[in-house]
Amino acid sequence: MEIRRGIAVSPGIAIGPALVMDTEGVRIRTTSVPPDQVPAEADRLRVAVAAARVEAERKQRVLAEKFGEEIGSIFEAKGGLYQDEHLIAGIEGLIRANQFSAEYAVSRHIRGVVKRLDAASHMPQAVRLRGDFIDFERGLLALLGGDQRTPLPAVAEPVVVLANDLTPNETAELDTNLVHALATESGGATSHTAILAGALEIPAVVGVGPFLTDVSGADVVIVDGNNGYLILDPDEPTLARYQEARRLERTKSGEHRVTSRNVPAVTRDGVRLTMLGNIEFPGEARHCLDRGAEGVGLYRTEFLYIHKSEDPTEEDHFKAYRAVLEEIGPDKPVVVRTLDLGGDKFANATGRAAQEKNPFLGLRSVRLCLRNLPLFKTQLRAILRASIYGDLRIMFPMIATVMELRQCKSILREVQEDLEESGIPFKPDVPVGTMIEVPSAALVADVLAKQVNFFSIGTNDLVQYTLAADRNNEAVADLYNAADPAVLRLMDLVARAGQAAGIEVNVCGEMSGEPVFAPLLVGLGIRQFSATPRKIPDIKRVVSKLTVPDCERLAAECLRMETASEVTRYLRDYTRRILPEAAD
Repeated sequence: MEIRRGIAVSPGIAIGPALVMDTEGVRIRTTSVPPDQVPAEADRLRVAVAAARVEAERKQRVLAEKFGEEIGSIFEAKGGLYQDEHLIAGIEGLIRANQFSAEYAVSRHIRGVVKRLDAASHMPQAVRLRGDFIDFERGLLALLGGDQRTPLPAVAEPVVVLANDLTPNETAELDTNLVHALATESGGATSHTAILAGALEIPAVVGVGPFLTDVSGADVVIVDGNNGYLILDPDEPTLARYQEARRLERTKSGEHRVTSRNVPAVTRDGVRLTMLGNIEFPGEARHCLDRGAEGVGLYRTEFLYIHKSEDPTEEDHFKAYRAVLEEIGPDKPVVVRTLDLGGDKFANATGRAAQEKNPFLGLRSVRLCLRNLPLFKTQLRAILRASIYGDLRIMFPMIATVMELRQCKSILREVQEDLEESGIPFKPDVPVGTMIEVPSAALVADVLAKQVNFFSIGTNDLVQYTLAADRNNEAVADLYNAADPAVLRLMDLVARAGQAAGIEVNVCGEMSGEPVFAPLLVGLGIRQFSATPRKIPDIKRVVSKLTVPDCERLAAECLRMETASEVTRYLRDYTRRILPEAAD
């Protein structure tokens, strides 16, 4: 048994067989075979090795003819592994001695070799050989499986997905009926993998560090999304303990969800807060209602573009927005955020930012929309058309300057005029807001507040841009901290500007779903939270223990502090006093 520690980004406990994604999604369907099938399994291995050797030789000839003998020799070296009788005999020995399936024997043996190479990484040839052995494993697994490289969402039985990292596309396509959890070597607390895992309500641990060479497909693993543990090959006592913990958690979660569904978020001194949900996909609207949300505070719309060969049509947009409005109901708000592609989110049709050297500071979000007006107007037309089905609101992301906001509002007016001329119904008074997630916007929040109906503070990007620390880079994870005084002072500016202008100020980043930050946000004057649906009951519980004067004193104290560690320690101590389990 090995226990690895990472960053807990989506709570819950999952136990199941591993699907290791660096083998390109080839599914190892069984670890063992009956004794009478062992000879046939060994024969399958030999046939696959022979076929792989022929393919490697073919690739060598093709590359040598096209690029010369030096390039062709790359595949000559790889092909040599298929002729290494000692290597093949080692795999076959696992089949005969342990009744392993051919696929599982390949994975176990090669991962042992790769692990030894990792230990010898100081040797120049070790890195090259590591890649050769990984390719060897992938090739054999594909052939043994009939080259059926199963896409991530189409696995045939429940699995725990393990990967170096997952793209937003891959995470968004997870079939939660079959994928019960995920763990990655890379990633941070606010990476899009983390956000999507929370939205899909599956346990997840990221930033674990190297572990893929220590696990084979179909090995039993445990993902503890509550405490940030990935447990490989658990022993019987550990497995039994986690099975019982999972049973109790499911029972408690169901009871807590029912009791909090219709209970408003009210402080001890009677101040009412509004709890909204963040969603990625239309189907999550039901999650919001189940968890007691009073609407949708952030409806991300990138799913319409990601992993598509063409941009979505106006009708595609319209159907998605209408579905959420009808699910949520006519009296609850649904805040639709316009397209926020770029950074680490790319689409095939609109992914120009993927070619940029620094996409997070490039043509992202409203900048992309303002450069591609047909794209922008298509979405705005659909949003306005859907507005008649409920309390829809429009929010522009990544606004950095007053001029950008004015341009967005001007284009919105043009679209309204076009719809009016065409006789297409829409609500002419749809509320318009802007996200505050760039420091420049926070610094001119008093000016922006005069031109919108509401603010929504996107803490994930605000932290990233304020501290110049990529939220997806584990190398600077110690710098990325929402409790940093610089971030808090910017949030204080925004909250004060909103109060002075008489507009709503919402917090929709991951900070709004963390119980330890609830007293601080209330103290800053925030009266609207928008969080991942499953976190709403926990925030309600914390809010019920607060009083506004106490929170205001707490916020004032935090704003005087000099470091993030001071703020974090202070908030945890305070939250632990009022609700011990919420601060863990």
